Amino acid sequence: QVQLVESGGGLVQAGGSLRLSCAASGRTDNTYGLGWFRQAPGKEREFVSRIRWSGTNTYYADSVKGRFTISRDNAKNTVYLQMNSLKSEDTAIYYCASKRGAAGSTVPGNWDYWGQGTQVTVSS
Repeated sequence: QVQLVESGGGLVQAGGSLRLSCAASGRTDNTYGLGWFRQAPGKEREFVSRIRWSGTNTYYADSVKGRFTISRDNAKNTVYLQMNSLKSEDTAIYYCASKRGAAGSTVPGNWDYWGQGTQVTVSS
């Protein structure tokens, strides 16, 4: 089992920045890494970004490329999502997720463990 705890959400004006954190605990040794997803009211949950526990590869949704940066601190089992140039359409609940195995995915259903979510609201 893997436990995930997100933090760092809040209310920010358009153009502002926020940094989300996701701390993982439990059996993370056989997991891919961590991913960030978001869900806006009335919409499906969508992929935002993901990163492996090892290596340098990172992946982003087209809608956030150039504005969001994912990073990790392996010593703390923590992944961060730095969000800059925020737009009103970034408003959503942001979830951290972990998945078993070595392969990444952009499909929420392929991820096995989820945090409770943190609200990000961008005012225009």
